[in-house]
Amino acid sequence: MGLFDKLRGELVDIIEWIDDSQHTLVWRFPRYHNQIKNGAKLTVRPGQKAIFVNEGQIADVFEPGMYELTTANIPILSTLNGWAHGFDSPFKAEVYFISTRQITDLKWGTPNPVMMRDADFGPVRLRAFGTYALRAVDPAIILKELVSTDGDFNADEVSELLRSIIISSFADMLGEAAIPALDLAAKYRELGDKARELVCERIDDEYGLEVTQLNIVNISLPPEVEKAIDQRSSMNAIGNMQQFQQFQMGNAMMAAAENPSGGGASEGLGMGMGFAMAGQMMGGMNQQPAAAAAPPPPPPMNGPTFHVAVNGQTQGPFSLQQMAAGVSQGQINGETMVWSQGMAGWAPASQVAQLASCFAAPPPPPPPPAPGGQS
Repeated sequence: MGLFDKLRGELVDIIEWIDDSQHTLVWRFPRYHNQIKNGAKLTVRPGQKAIFVNEGQIADVFEPGMYELTTANIPILSTLNGWAHGFDSPFKAEVYFISTRQITDLKWGTPNPVMMRDADFGPVRLRAFGTYALRAVDPAIILKELVSTDGDFNADEVSELLRSIIISSFADMLGEAAIPALDLAAKYRELGDKARELVCERIDDEYGLEVTQLNIVNISLPPEVEKAIDQRSSMNAIGNMQQFQQFQMGNAMMAAAENPSGGGASEGLGMGMGFAMAGQMMGGMNQQPAAAAAPPPPPPMNGPTFHVAVNGQTQGPFSLQQMAAGVSQGQINGETMVWSQGMAGWAPASQVAQLASCFAAPPPPPPPPAPGGQS
């Protein structure tokens, strides 16, 4: 220290801390040889406390205000130095300022997943993160347990310790609460308050600190569990799966019919969709709906089955009922080439005995009634 600083330390009699930082918890007032004059002015601003330390012993604590240092307002320090009748010469003491305002932009998170047993998904791994606010409540404990002789102690130096305590408290609280994983998002505030209480129980008496706020921003499930939840939600939104499939088939048929550039491929797609849709509708008519149960698998095809040649591609197999539905819808005519088990080769549909009834000419209209109502 230079001569000017030495003279300044001996002449300046104002002790104060203008805090322009965001995370500083404790700051030691710099003074040459820690000498303080009798009658020096001490200014403690709102959100601060000042502590005098004499030869390693914590002496007087000052709340916000302006003080003139005499034996009257530093009784502990006077007792330690034996100043029964006041003092005239400078005395030695370290002055620490402690910030008691809240530090609000601190963050926490789980570096590794927290295990919990869920009623819906069984054992699951959860991750969480959020923010918290910190404040000093007992300057003497802070000096003794955390600061020691550090002249500039900030919240970052204790953040790792606090994060580990928060994560441990969060895991304990999560296990005791036994809240289903799907309901956690609705209870962030409640869980944050409980976790804060557990944290404060650990740090107030031991470190002189208080967590004034603890917010949970997000609790996330593993990706595979989130994917299963999305799939379940999609199925619930669809509702009746059979009706949804029929709706999708109908849309595909309309799109194929409105796309003439698709040519034979579009016709083949439409015919295949039509057969499948007709089969589902016939199956649905023959089945009784089951209440609150998933639809059973379609029954196996009984009787002969047929394959249909469409633009050089084979479609099928289709049951006799499905073939009849294709004929009635105009998707199969007598020249359509078909094949069934036992046939020597492909043949026109009108020449297959099992399908002949599908192409039979409809009966003529009934004769008109006789005049006068006579039969």
